[in-house]
Amino acid sequence: MFEVEQKEIENKILAFCKNQGLPDFSIDWKWIPFSGHWGISFSFFQLAAQDARERGLKINVGERAQEIAQQVKENLGQPAGFERIEAVKGYLNLYFSSAEYSRRVIDAVLENGATFGRGEAKHERVMVEFSQPNTHKAFHVGHLRSAILGDVISRILEFAGYDVVRANYPGDIGLHVIKWLWNYMKFHKGEKPERDVTHWMGSLYAEANKRLEENPDLESEVRALYKLWDQRDPEVVELWKETRQWSLDGFTEMYRSLDIRFDVYYFNSMAEQPGKEVVDELIKKGIAKDERAEGGTVIVKLDELLGLKQEKYRVMVVLRSDSTALYSTEDLALAKIKFGDYPDLVKSYYVVDVRQSLHFQQVFKTLELAGYEWATRCEHIPYELVNLPGNVVMASREGTVVLLEDLIREAVSRALEVVKEKNPDLSDDAKMEIARAVGIAAIKYPMLAREGTKVVTFDWESALDFNGQAAPYIQYAYVRAGSILRRSSGLPGSQPFTGELAPAEVELVDLISRLPREVQRAAAERRPLYLANHAYALAKAFSDFYNTCPVLQAEEAQRSMRLRLTAAARQAIGNALTALGLAAPDIM
Repeated sequence: MFEVEQKEIENKILAFCKNQGLPDFSIDWKWIPFSGHWGISFSFFQLAAQDARERGLKINVGERAQEIAQQVKENLGQPAGFERIEAVKGYLNLYFSSAEYSRRVIDAVLENGATFGRGEAKHERVMVEFSQPNTHKAFHVGHLRSAILGDVISRILEFAGYDVVRANYPGDIGLHVIKWLWNYMKFHKGEKPERDVTHWMGSLYAEANKRLEENPDLESEVRALYKLWDQRDPEVVELWKETRQWSLDGFTEMYRSLDIRFDVYYFNSMAEQPGKEVVDELIKKGIAKDERAEGGTVIVKLDELLGLKQEKYRVMVVLRSDSTALYSTEDLALAKIKFGDYPDLVKSYYVVDVRQSLHFQQVFKTLELAGYEWATRCEHIPYELVNLPGNVVMASREGTVVLLEDLIREAVSRALEVVKEKNPDLSDDAKMEIARAVGIAAIKYPMLAREGTKVVTFDWESALDFNGQAAPYIQYAYVRAGSILRRSSGLPGSQPFTGELAPAEVELVDLISRLPREVQRAAAERRPLYLANHAYALAKAFSDFYNTCPVLQAEEAQRSMRLRLTAAARQAIGNALTALGLAAPDIM
């Protein structure tokens, strides 16, 4: 906001210190923790210590730093745009003029609009792999957090200025698929799903498991079918392709309802054979040990290879005794495929269940030992599970799952009741549109406003709370700000503020100004939690402002400022909602 003034001050400080014979240095401003005033600070401790070393002096560094800070303060005088300047314990603190800072923040938001908070292009490409559902199974609530977390991490990284490749890695082959195909060919041949595709696919998978549990002798038929698959029997492969597409079509419906998209799909069937080739390479390099001749598996003794005395990476099995692939086999190949397709990736993120943490440590370390320089650019982003009221257990094989489409239907239904109560005069279509925006945001927000490695216990009362830390509360603040603006006679132009700002105004301006930093922080640490909490803080600050500072009824000068502050708050809240993948409705 004060880039020009800061640069002028930096130049004056550097010129003054050079004239004093001090060593060359650069200035890295730090924000002073907000306590009603905005300011920036710089420490002279490092400069004082460097000067003492170069002069061969033994001095009290703290005293010397304070001496330099005081001299710089006196040399600067009263810089334009700043309220006051002080030298304290070796730090130079500069405080902005509150009125001018507020005006510039509001002007910047209104000038930039939907791009406020968005970082400049970093010209760095990253990949985020997430969701990874298994085909031929139901799409249930257990898949929810990976899909939402991965999508929002992608959105935040994009908002922060990165080029993002969104990747999905469905499990499209394995024993679960063969079981499903067996059940279909034997008991449902010719049937096709007409609606609720993933529900139908999931029911057939649960049915297959039930039949096999009731009659274990049928397992031989499943093994025979798996052998046909391994031999790439044309009929089996063709049926697999057709039924896999049914699953993918069902997944697409779910993603569309959640406003989630992907740029590229990888499948574990694509990585199966390349994975075996990687394993051969590991054996030749002496990284993997082949024990299949003795009835064993192919393993990588990571701790032994690394010379570690304490157990850390343990032993990774990379191929079964019958030479069939494992997840580890395929993940070794998948990483190679990704960097082959996108060699300029600066990072490849895997948004996968926390229970796979050791697995990814093993995979990445093995690739590093194999000499792939990009292996260190792979990173696992772990997440914990979602619990539903009553501790519902997710088990696809038993069919005891809460389907995602059912959760969405209930969320929309509950939101619709609230919309009908608040806006009974709206058309049915408008009510349903708002209900979908509110209901789906209510599902997403609890997944984002909590540490990824913490279990989320979902409940409707808190998810649809219009008065607490929930998506509807944030959305309602956005709607309320829009309502004020619609009732005004237009947005006034920028003008200097007169009079003292109310505490609620100062707090709101501060939170608006921090949005770009919160975006960058959330992106740097891949933690949507920061932005989710900031969006709530923004909404709460606007609510406090709304309740304590009249806008349309205020005197003219104050009214103009507050209208512009309202518009800036609405824009900042809207931008935060967008970066979080949550809808920003105009009415609720």
